Amino acid sequence: MIDNLQYFHFIRPLWLLALPVTGVLWAIIRRRDRADGTPPPGIAPHLAAVLQTALGRSGRIQPNDGVMLGVVLMALAAAGPSWTRAPNPLLSGSAPLVVALKITPSMENTDLAPSRLDRARFKLRDLVSERAGGRTALLAYAGSAHQVAPLTQDANILRPLLESLSPEIMPVAGDAPGLAWQMGLDILSTSEIPGAVLFVLDDFNPADAAALAANTDPRQAVFFLIAGPQDLALPHLDQITGARVQHMTADSSDLQQIERWLDQAYVAALAGDDRLKWQDRGWWLAWPAALLSLAWFRRGWTMRWAVALLLLPALMPQSVQAAGWKDWFFTPDQQGQMAMDDKEFSQAADLFEDPMRKAHALMKSGRYPEAAEIFARIDDYEAAMGEGMSRIRNREYRPGIAAYERALTLRPGDPNAKHNLATAKEILNYIEGTRAQSDTGEDSGIGADDIVFDNEAERGADTEIRAETEEELPQTADQWIDSIDTDMGSFLRLRFLQDGQSK
Repeated sequence: MIDNLQYFHFIRPLWLLALPVTGVLWAIIRRRDRADGTPPPGIAPHLAAVLQTALGRSGRIQPNDGVMLGVVLMALAAAGPSWTRAPNPLLSGSAPLVVALKITPSMENTDLAPSRLDRARFKLRDLVSERAGGRTALLAYAGSAHQVAPLTQDANILRPLLESLSPEIMPVAGDAPGLAWQMGLDILSTSEIPGAVLFVLDDFNPADAAALAANTDPRQAVFFLIAGPQDLALPHLDQITGARVQHMTADSSDLQQIERWLDQAYVAALAGDDRLKWQDRGWWLAWPAALLSLAWFRRGWTMRWAVALLLLPALMPQSVQAAGWKDWFFTPDQQGQMAMDDKEFSQAADLFEDPMRKAHALMKSGRYPEAAEIFARIDDYEAAMGEGMSRIRNREYRPGIAAYERALTLRPGDPNAKHNLATAKEILNYIEGTRAQSDTGEDSGIGADDIVFDNEAERGADTEIRAETEEELPQTADQWIDSIDTDMGSFLRLRFLQDGQSK
């Protein structure tokens, strides 16, 4: 929070004019309280000294002081102090992160048990698991750089890919972090929110330090997580302006530090987006102001008032009693936002009453059909985009395409809607084309209605032909994808080689 105070300002600064007015009234009240303590007529001086309050003694804090201080706090709250913007509910709640993992023989050094590369895998698995809702991409680099996974919120996609990375699958030996940096910038350029590139390495090529420093995009942060002993120093990283360096630790303090850096990058990115509203933090001041206002009440009346307030819920009909203490102070949408901040997305979805927020929380919690149903009822561009994402993630490709087309109708020419629409169509064409080939045998030249004998040497021999039954229907696209079984390391090596040939 301290780092975010550079964005501190008041949303409604005109309310600050109440402060000098309050100060003048406060001074008048204090002057009145400091009037001489002449006893009222008709009362003996020794009795008046006991009966009078100590209002006339200077230097004491008086009940009126508490009330006036409460007024000052309320004026500040009404002015709307703010230092963060309200995040877009359809965007990730964290800055996008591109992880560039060095895959070289030096990373197999065992001075960091079980090895530097294995320790890096453990750390990255924990990192992507903690970044629930945050998008993370994975790069592997040695003498060349390759994208292993695009920006994704699904940690289950990244884990098997991490396990398959080894120096043997890298097509070019060497150390080229500059190539990984440029590729990371290209990936982040597709995101609406600026993010960060995290290098996980045990050494840094000095030849790339100057190039990396010269090409640093001020909107994109760069972090370095050193996979090596604590005494391993990489002085070349000091040449990179704005770079932040963290050694791997035995506990989770290194990942916590990276998360703090990402939060700072996220807040900075939101602060520069004029399309988002500033969050009003004035409600924080309402609590101390409410406590100070109790000084206004006299003894006895305050107690009766408190008892009546405590008995009021018991006297109310059961159907209208508060479900919990939070219902006394926070609206359902406020409680839902608290759950969202704690990454309790399913609970937030049940709490939200605002349809847009509720649908977004449902999508974040993986309840895609429910989210799509709510998004579909909202005639808005953002809702159409949300419906498209929910449909695609639920593998409803044609309804997802229709939703993106609706978004383009509401906002013609929007690049994000056009990109998502094109991607959804490519996915649909790939799945349907692959399924058609699998069902008809087009790859082997076998037609759908052909009968092929597997005993060509004895064509006249009896051959059993097994006909399809109603239970043995062709595989669906999802079943076909789940049935694929291949070695992930071999797949990545082949893909990396193809990347090199296409350049």
